[in-house]
Amino acid sequence: MAQAWRCAGLSWTAGGPVLIWDGGRRSALTWGKTVAFGVAEGGARTCVGARGNTCPLAARVSARSTGPRCEECARLDRAHSVAADTLVDDPRPYRVYLAWFGAGMTKVGITAERRGSARLLEQGAVCFSWLGTGPLMAARRTEELLRAALRVPDRIPYAAKRAARAALPATGEERAAEIAVLHARALELTGWPESLAPAPFRPVDHVKAFGLAEAPAPVGVVGELAAGGAVSGELVAAAGPDLHLATDRGVLVLDTRLLPGWELVPAGGRRVEVPVRALKERPAAQDGLF
Repeated sequence: MAQAWRCAGLSWTAGGPVLIWDGGRRSALTWGKTVAFGVAEGGARTCVGARGNTCPLAARVSARSTGPRCEECARLDRAHSVAADTLVDDPRPYRVYLAWFGAGMTKVGITAERRGSARLLEQGAVCFSWLGTGPLMAARRTEELLRAALRVPDRIPYAAKRAARAALPATGEERAAEIAVLHARALELTGWPESLAPAPFRPVDHVKAFGLAEAPAPVGVVGELAAGGAVSGELVAAAGPDLHLATDRGVLVLDTRLLPGWELVPAGGRRVEVPVRALKERPAAQDGLF
């Protein structure tokens, strides 16, 4: 029987996307590389545990969920988290950013300064600009200020981000236009925390890093994995957790958040033997930014 592997998820590095495996093994992903795996026969998707500990119940997790943890382990995993607002005493500096995902889809967020732009790559931000740097709570207050004063959300549904990538403007200047306006308006607001140092507008575009300019448009999305199934294709682009694979069904999007919790085995060819659904159409853009 072939050795089974467990995927811990996708990470972004300076060299591009990397699949992480339990035990620390890494698989760098480059354009044109074949991504191929099967799902072990007779298996089920099980909770990956929390904070380095295995799930005591080995609980089953839905194959369609992008979260690989059971309810209890998910709660424990977020118990000391910046994203969940349960970590407020981190003394290290944080950055506030404006990220753009498509027409009418801009969000505000924060990330640890030490992480650089990794958080923006992980979210699939098409372009972004830093807004300022300071202590964690000052960054949080600035984030809330923009949400309240400029009505900029701090979350955008991932399906909407994915759909927006199918119809991006052709130039970097066009892709940066909305955050340019927001950045200028944000700096004009009163109420900025004194401990947060504003940053000039310097847009960073990820279309090249994601490989989106030359890649064919995807025609579908892997909906879930299943025991005995297989996914195999040539990597043509990647954005956030998504891999765009050229397969026997055309270019399909594989959300790598579906992988953790399964036992995966080697596979070959360009076949896809798991449920696939149509790519959702791009939702109508909002009427304005403000």
